Amino acid sequence: MIRHITIPRGPVELSADLHLPVGFEDAGPLPAVVLSTPGSSVKEQIGANYASRLAAKGLAALVFDPAHQGQSGGEPRDLEDPYRRGEDISYAIDALNTTAGIDPHRIGVLGICAGGGYAVHTARTDHRIKAVGTVVPGNMGNSFRSFQPDGPVAALDAMAIARVQENRAGVMTRQNWLPDTLEDAAAAGLTDVDTTDAITFYRTERGRNEHSTNRRLSRGDSLLLGYDAFHLVDELMTQPLQVVLAGRIGNTGSYEAGMQLWKLAPNPVDLLVVEGAGHYEMYDVPEYVDAAVDRLASFYAEYL
Repeated sequence: MIRHITIPRGPVELSADLHLPVGFEDAGPLPAVVLSTPGSSVKEQIGANYASRLAAKGLAALVFDPAHQGQSGGEPRDLEDPYRRGEDISYAIDALNTTAGIDPHRIGVLGICAGGGYAVHTARTDHRIKAVGTVVPGNMGNSFRSFQPDGPVAALDAMAIARVQENRAGVMTRQNWLPDTLEDAAAAGLTDVDTTDAITFYRTERGRNEHSTNRRLSRGDSLLLGYDAFHLVDELMTQPLQVVLAGRIGNTGSYEAGMQLWKLAPNPVDLLVVEGAGHYEMYDVPEYVDAAVDRLASFYAEYL
C-alpha cells in the first residue's frame, strides 16, 4: 500500500510516498525507514524499488523527492544542495513523528548512492535516527573534487566567474548529470560500463521517469565541492551501521567510499558485498536488490 503525502518544509512542501505493509492497521506502531535517494533520482525510481520491498518485510518506508527536484517544491529548480538534502531527511522524520501508526522512537534511514552520504551526514547530528543503512554509498564531495581536471580550487575560481556572468545576464545555467543518450556518451568517448549502465537506467525505459530531468543547476556545484559527507562520522555517528556494496568495482567510487565509511564509523555492525553486481545494477536488478533488502530488513529488525 502506498500513501501519497506532502511533507511541510518551511515555505515549500516535499512530495513523498509512504509505503506500508499489508495489514499495517492491525500491526501496532511500526518501525519506519526514511530513504535518501541518488542524485538526479526521483521517488518513483530506486527509492520505490527498495521502499516497496521493505514494506513487504513489515517496515514503513518513506521515500520523497528532494526540495527543488521532482514533484517537490522549491526554487530554483534542479538544485543539488547537499546540506538541504540532509535537512530534507530531518523534515521527513518530523512528518513521521506525527504519523498515526508509526513509532517515532524506531526510525532509521536508508541512503543509496549519493543519498547514502546524505543519510550518514544527517545521522551524525539527528539522533532521532536509530539505525543507518547504506547501499553503494557515495561521498559527493570527494567525487566532485576528483572530477575536476585542474583541481577543485581552479574549478571554484571558474564557478565564481560564471556566477557573476549569470547574475549579469539574469539566467541560471544547468548541466547534464549524464549524457541524454548512449549515442551522446559514445560521441564524448564515455563508453565505460558504469556510464553505460547509468544512462541505460536513467534515460531509457528501464528506469526513466518523467520527473527526473537529468539536469543540475550549475551554481550548486560549488556547494558539492566543499562538502564532505563523512566529516566527523568517527566522533558523532554512534548509530549501528549497515553497508551494502556492489562486488564489481567500477569508477563510481562507491566501493571505496563504503569501505571508508565502514572504517570510520564507531558502530559498524554488518558489511555485505553483493558479488557480481555493478553499482547501477544495485538500483533495480531483482536478485541484487532482493539480496540487499533481505540483509537490510534483518538489520532494521534488530536495531529498530
